[in-house]
Order: sequence, then C-alpha cells, then structure tokens
Amino acid sequence: MTNSFVNPIPPGAPRVGALIVGGDFHGLAIVRSLARRGIPVCVVDNEHSIARFSRYTTHYVKVAGLRGEQETVDSLLAIAKRMNLRGWVLYATRDEHVAAFSRHRAALAEWFRMPTPDWEVVKWAWNKWNTYQLAEKIGLCIPKTYCPRGVEKLENLDLQFPVGVKPAVKEDFFYATKAKAWRANSREELKSLFARALEHSRGNEVLIQEIIPGDGHHQYSSCLFFKDGRVLASMEARRWRQHPPEFGRAATYVESIDHPEVREMSARFLKEINYYGLAEIEFKQDPRDGKFKLLDVNARTWGFHALGQAAGVDFPYLLFADQVGEPVQECHGNAGLGWIRMITDFPYSLLGLMNRQLRWQAYVQSLRNVAIESVYSRGDIKPSIAEFAMLPYLIIRKGV
Repeated sequence: MTNSFVNPIPPGAPRVGALIVGGDFHGLAIVRSLARRGIPVCVVDNEHSIARFSRYTTHYVKVAGLRGEQETVDSLLAIAKRMNLRGWVLYATRDEHVAAFSRHRAALAEWFRMPTPDWEVVKWAWNKWNTYQLAEKIGLCIPKTYCPRGVEKLENLDLQFPVGVKPAVKEDFFYATKAKAWRANSREELKSLFARALEHSRGNEVLIQEIIPGDGHHQYSSCLFFKDGRVLASMEARRWRQHPPEFGRAATYVESIDHPEVREMSARFLKEINYYGLAEIEFKQDPRDGKFKLLDVNARTWGFHALGQAAGVDFPYLLFADQVGEPVQECHGNAGLGWIRMITDFPYSLLGLMNRQLRWQAYVQSLRNVAIESVYSRGDIKPSIAEFAMLPYLIIRKGV
C-alpha cells in the first residue's frame, strides 16, 4: 500500500490534524481520542451530528451530501483546499465512505494521509459474498450461505427455515429499510422478502443465510490495528446485548475479553488480503457445533471502538501515530471492561427483563463493569445533551 505522506512531521511544521467524516458517536470517540492529545480535528457531516458540540472539535463543516462517491470526494477536496488541510489523516466512520476513499484513493492522497487501503483490498470486506468466499478458501467457518441470481432460483435451494435475507452490500438496503437483515419463516415469505431486498440493493447480490441459534451474547469481535501482515494492537470483545436482538444492527453493551482463537482467525483473513489499518471482524459461535463462524468484516472504526481507550488500546490514536511516522508499540486490550450505549441499551434491556430473556442479576452486573459510555463524558457533556435533544430525529432518520 502506498501513501503520499510517509515521513514524520518535521520540527516547526504546522500541526497535522485529522479529518473525520461522520459526527455520530463513532466519530465523537475519534475526536476525543485525538484532541485530548492536542491533535486538531475537523468533523465533516451531512447530517445533524453530536460531535459538533464537543469541546474537543476544532472545526465542524456541514455539507449537502455524503452519499454519492464523487460528491463525497469533491466535498472533501474542496474543504482541504479551503482550510489548507494538507497532510491531515482522513478517517472514515461509514462503509460508503470506505468504498469512496478506496476507489478514489489517488485523488484524495494528493491532500490527505490515507489509512484506507485501495479497492483491491477493501472489496473483500465491502461485499459480504466476497468475504464469505475468501473465508472458506482460507479455512474459516461461515454460516451456510447462498447467493441466488434471481427469485426463480430460490426453488432449487435446500433450505431449513427460518433463514436470513441480507444484502451483500448493506448501505442502500440499510438506508431504505433501517434493517441489517430480514427473517424468512417459509419459502413463500422468502420469495417476497428476496424480491423486496433486490429492489433496495441496486444491482448487488442478495444473500440467503442460515440463522445461527442464539442472541448477541454468542457474538464475538476481534478489533485490530493491522500492518505488514501482523497485529500491532488488538482487543477482543463479546457482544452481550444488541438491537434488534436477533439481527443486531448495532451493539448496545459490549465487554472486552481475551480470546486468542478469534484474534488468530481475524489476523489470518487480514493477512490474506494484505490489509492495513483498523478493522473489526465479527464471529458468532454456533452452539450446535461450537465453531466460530465469520459474519462481517468492518474496514473502519466500529461502533464501540472507544472501549479500546478504556482497555489500554487507543485505536484511533495508534492509527494516527503510524500515519505521521511515530513508533507504535504492540499492545493488547485488558479484559473485563464494558462499553454501553445507554440510549439504546436501556429500552431494549427493559423489554428483555419484562420478557424474562434477561436476568436482573446479569443486567446489574453488566452496569458495574461499564468503563465507558458511548457519548457521555463528565468533561464533555454537551454531546450528551445534544443527543437527548435529537432523539426524535435519530429514531426517524437512523432507527437509533
């Protein structure tokens, strides 16, 4: 992977900063990570965002749109020229921006330090059908998955219902439906859902996948900073609660653990594609055979990456340090620390308690383990106030 900016910052040069695209709680955690070390940060967003209210945000720029690749690239280059952000590190917080940055890497690298790899690397994470085919090739387990090329092909599939209907590329599907996947309980329901999914997928594949039994607490993540074929920094985590409970669009309570097997499997995948940067790889342990089966690869910061800061692995800063030529020491996160997104965890936990799917003792114990909240910070309270005030907008626009 090449980069236009590979040398350390020379003495006396203007302070290099970070341009963060996306100002929700993912972006806010990057802002806090970097700015607390005196690094200037600029947040760019096309939506109402909470990061603009942080005391640590140096600059905030609202743009008309960040959905289309070309408009995203044009907007960022215009901002860089206007604000003289040459050499700043460019961070993506959404999958569509990972794709835009990788496909237009050469143009963006004329201004920015680019931790996002090029498209020949990113395509293996961007499209889940690519991900699953590569995973099987290198000996990783995946859920049984089909990629039919039309509704008429569904009759030929040997399926055990229920099954999941999910897009290979989630962005258009997610923005249209606010869902990560749909559950089909019969073949007739599958045909209907598959046809609807095709309408939202803009020519990308729609996958049919077995549903691994169990809720979010069977789901594990390996969080990595990967470079030159090896792990520089890592943390494993277990997703105890998520929303929705079956097809978790996002985690609501996560706890750091130590899990060498999950870490090794993740490193094997990233090494195969010659990956550089931050990544989160998700597995679900199948209670039927005990095997860890790969679900997803996120080639960017992930929702609970701030847990790394509490666990001793500050992922956004480690990436920044490497990009500006500073040494990065190998490190691994401490286990037993919790991250919570209270705005979504509380209502879903309340439902779980009422339905007796969650025990009071387990819920109380998880709160005792919380080391960091997704937005709340005693020294930076305004984003929490803004998020509460924006709650109706977040529910309508993003499904929170």
